[in-house]
Amino acid sequence: MPGMNRNRIHYYVLCIGAFARQKNIPPAEAFNYLYSYRGIDFLVECYDAEHMLSLDNVVEDLTILCKNNGGTLL
Repeated sequence: MPGMNRNRIHYYVLCIGAFARQKNIPPAEAFNYLYSYRGIDFLVECYDAEHMLSLDNVVEDLTILCKNNGGTLL
């Protein structure tokens, strides 16, 4: 992830943590799940829009995206 700044990295960590809490899974498992089902890519590619939303909305978007890419967490 070239050109990544601290604010973006902080945001990604915050989103992964929120996802982990809402899905009741450890943060490492949340990261692996999001990485496997393109959630991390989504956060990076859509940062400009997603960082303006609440964390609940971001987790909802990640859940839908990952499900569309074969994920099974609801």
